Amino acid sequence: MIRSLFSLLFVFSLIVPSVAQQEYFFPENSSFDENIPSPQEFLGYEIGDFHTRHDRILAYFEELARVSDKVHVQEIGKTYEQRAMIIATITSSENYSNIENIRQEHLRLTDPGAALPEIENMPVIIQLGYNVHGNEPSSSEAAMLTAYYLTASNDPEVLDYLERSIIFVEPVLNPDGRDRHTNWANMHRGFPPVADPIDREHNEVWPSGRVNHYWFDLNRDWLPLVHVESQARLKFYHQWYPNVVTDFHEMGSNSTYFFEPTKPMGSENPIIPRSNYEGLNNMLAPYFAEAMNEIGSLYFTKEVFDNSYPGYGSTYPDIQGGLGLVFEQASSRGHLQETVNGELSFAFTIRNHLVNSLATVKATVENKDHFLRHQKDFFESALEQAGDHPARGYVFGDAGDKNRTKAFVDLLLQHKIEVYEAGQDIKAGNNTYPGGSSYVVPGNQPQFRMVATMFDTVTKFYDSLFYDASAWSLVHAYGLPSSPLTERQLKNAGNGKMIDQEFLQPQEFPVQQSDYAYLFSWQDYNAPRVLQELVKREVIAKTAFKPFSIESGEGIREYSYGSILVPVAMQKFSSEELYELMQELAAEHQLPIDGFSGGLSSTGIDLGSGNFRNIEAPKPIMLVGEGVSIYEAGEIWHLLDSKLEMPLTKVDMLDFRNVKLEDYNELIMVNGNYNLLSDSDVQRIKSWVENGGTLIAQKSAVTWAINNKLISEELVIEKDSLKKEEAERLRFDYVIAANREGAKVIGGSIYEVDLDITHPLGFGYGDRKLMVYRNSNTLLKPSENPYSTVAIYGDKPLVSGYISEENLEKLPGTSSILVSRAGSGRVISFVDNPNFRGTWYGTNKLFFNALFFGPLINVPNVSQ
Repeated sequence: MIRSLFSLLFVFSLIVPSVAQQEYFFPENSSFDENIPSPQEFLGYEIGDFHTRHDRILAYFEELARVSDKVHVQEIGKTYEQRAMIIATITSSENYSNIENIRQEHLRLTDPGAALPEIENMPVIIQLGYNVHGNEPSSSEAAMLTAYYLTASNDPEVLDYLERSIIFVEPVLNPDGRDRHTNWANMHRGFPPVADPIDREHNEVWPSGRVNHYWFDLNRDWLPLVHVESQARLKFYHQWYPNVVTDFHEMGSNSTYFFEPTKPMGSENPIIPRSNYEGLNNMLAPYFAEAMNEIGSLYFTKEVFDNSYPGYGSTYPDIQGGLGLVFEQASSRGHLQETVNGELSFAFTIRNHLVNSLATVKATVENKDHFLRHQKDFFESALEQAGDHPARGYVFGDAGDKNRTKAFVDLLLQHKIEVYEAGQDIKAGNNTYPGGSSYVVPGNQPQFRMVATMFDTVTKFYDSLFYDASAWSLVHAYGLPSSPLTERQLKNAGNGKMIDQEFLQPQEFPVQQSDYAYLFSWQDYNAPRVLQELVKREVIAKTAFKPFSIESGEGIREYSYGSILVPVAMQKFSSEELYELMQELAAEHQLPIDGFSGGLSSTGIDLGSGNFRNIEAPKPIMLVGEGVSIYEAGEIWHLLDSKLEMPLTKVDMLDFRNVKLEDYNELIMVNGNYNLLSDSDVQRIKSWVENGGTLIAQKSAVTWAINNKLISEELVIEKDSLKKEEAERLRFDYVIAANREGAKVIGGSIYEVDLDITHPLGFGYGDRKLMVYRNSNTLLKPSENPYSTVAIYGDKPLVSGYISEENLEKLPGTSSILVSRAGSGRVISFVDNPNFRGTWYGTNKLFFNALFFGPLINVPNVSQ
């Protein structure tokens, strides 16, 4: 009877909105339009009782738009899993009827040449963004409450906000991740909820809801724009250039609440005007403090979090004349959890984000003229800053890899950076950049600060502790030759055409029909995709282990290491069918493919040489699961899906015992802990490699291979190397421990290595100097076999980013890439991550080479 009564009361609470809950979330004596449904009325349960699915959140916003002329919903894109991405515009009906004129007038603030508009009569633009990390769910619930309050409130102050602002609400930045976590939290919810932190509800299984479909952190993707979610979001962003953008998060359950300002100086981007940090941030902080004081919630500021990396949702607006704001709430990671501060409820976390959402609107509107003027000043000062910068512009390009160059141009255009075709050859630095295949980016443009972000390198820092990466010059990530330009060099570059979207349109790539053979260079970024299409169709393809030149109908063609040969006579296809396929692939992937009528070369090997090796179709499998880096596994999955359309089997370590390893020719192990593998699992992997398999290991997986004696390489063992004055006392103040030890971590910086371009892993590279990204302290000695060290750090390897002097001294002479013999197989060791965040186009080919050419590598024996 008691259970039945409880059930009835519970159901009753689900369907009848609670006045008490209205009072809990909203300011005292709030008055609402009864024609506007509250979230709990629409959903059928109290906010905080359950985690709301993405589709129900969207449905609520659509309902607001249906019943109110203050709300309009638009879809800006879809996720990989085909969930809609929406933005709700909330403003007065008068503003919305004039919204395009308002937008055009607002864009004048971003034009340094335009006069300052009458900002007194201009609405300020606010973008409230929520839930970029799917398992930080409180903010999307707060988004619904925020939208309801702004739409339904009868408060004159709120009505004034809507007259003086246009508010964009993006309730879920990561729909795929949110639903993954929502389902987890709801399916494990207890009645009553279980607050014990060890309960399954509070401990998601791998890979968790934090990440998107491909296990990427979307809060790092505003700069590289790898994913569809970010691309759609930025396209909308640049239609408006909001003045204030919020980024709501959650943190450890035992914390309280954080709002900006962040850690002064050390965590701030030096290219951003100080007025952003010292003016705008400090102007808004009292509003947040007041909101939290009123409800009695604890908070802190200034101690942590990063404002330097420009790829966060809270930092990208700073570099666009706006103000990005990060908020962090201690997470209930479910519905109720015990913490050092008492029981933390989901509803409590939602309320904290709600009051700061509303405080953001209040603060921005009350200071709107300040924000509008700041944006105008920002873009005008960009030209002044460009005039003081040592580089007047930059030139870049790789004539041998037009698709990689085009991908970088596309990225620049998405960030609204002006790019021009080089009108003539340019000599800059140690390079000559040919006109027609090189591109110039002048510094004197409104997006100068984005230009510097893309091209500049930095090695001196205010602080030595970093929350994330300390280097992000994406021209290096794309592996493109580039040089700064002086005023004279920029002037001599010629008046090339300004690049626009037409540049990205497909071109014609005619293929000369052949009854003998086809050839294409391995240097182009799209060559591996074409090769994958060939081997998938069981076309016989070979790769050149030595360079050669051969006469074509248009003169002699030069082909380097790794070039791909497709003979005609050996195929199961007719000559005509093969020709049609080569035409299709050349056009679809924008890759030059040449037909030849004979196999006699002009120099080097002939087409029938044994130095052409048959390529076996890759059949990769990757170990995933608890302990494995979610991000690195996701990077490889995304790489193979998006760049190769190559199926990748992902197997959980706990299921490894069921795997028939003989069905695969490559096993991938990324950074992680592989203790879940049993001794018999390890032995199976070892036997499989010795019988001809190829193990591709990254970072700590290299250490695993060494410790389990799959290979006999050696790590550099870190030794105590205290400075003299440190050794004398061997003690330090407790308060500096976190900073001192944190400074020893290589958190993310760019280096130059020497690459053996004659090695199969180096095929397709024309320059031995290669930029790599390092974010680990793993140091690997060169192999005792002199042919096995594929890439090695030189004497002065640092290009950009922070590394402690102690670590920098250890790095020269260590290996970046090794290939080790193991019986009839081999282990490829990547000490550095060639696929970091999906944006390292410059080193992706190393991984492509491991997939396609790894099984062809025979590590030479060395005579004693």
